[in-house]
Amino acid sequence: MARKALIENDALLERLSATFRDVGYDGASLALLSEASGLKRASLYHRFPGGKEQMGLEVLQEAGRWLTTHVLEPLAGEGSPRERIAAMARELDCFYRGGEQACLLNMLSAPIGGSGPYVAAIRQMFEVLVDALAGVVAETGCPADVARDRAERGVALIQGSLVLARGLGSTEPFRKMLDALPDELLVDTGECA
Repeated sequence: MARKALIENDALLERLSATFRDVGYDGASLALLSEASGLKRASLYHRFPGGKEQMGLEVLQEAGRWLTTHVLEPLAGEGSPRERIAAMARELDCFYRGGEQACLLNMLSAPIGGSGPYVAAIRQMFEVLVDALAGVVAETGCPADVARDRAERGVALIQGSLVLARGLGSTEPFRKMLDALPDELLVDTGECA
């Protein structure tokens, strides 16, 4: 009979994710990951034979599933573009705990031009998000290139506000950005009919 896991997989991935968000991939030592998970190193290696790289990959895959369910599907769903973007902002507010948590994609990213174990996966997640936002903006009559520019700016505002919130020790920049995001993406600047 197999032994019962000391911690369920969802809870384990959440704890590992929090560690990667706090200290990044390079800073997440096995000692920190072990402490955060409540598992001894041997138990971590039993669950993740690929070590820290596998832990990060599984955390990233879980974030991708969350993104699909809570952001991408609703953006493609019912409601006006403004309603769908506002719904996305509410989901992001929960995911980032009101701006208290850093972006996992940022904390697992390699330096620009560098290589790392997650470069392709992170690029794909950002591209899918930008494409989804651009699709919603394009529904308002914006040309595809303008919609894409606005979507990239929107994602940059999300990411930048998280960095600023962390740097200032205040969630206010993130909250302000979430409130302004629908207007930032959908404002009529005369470029869209």
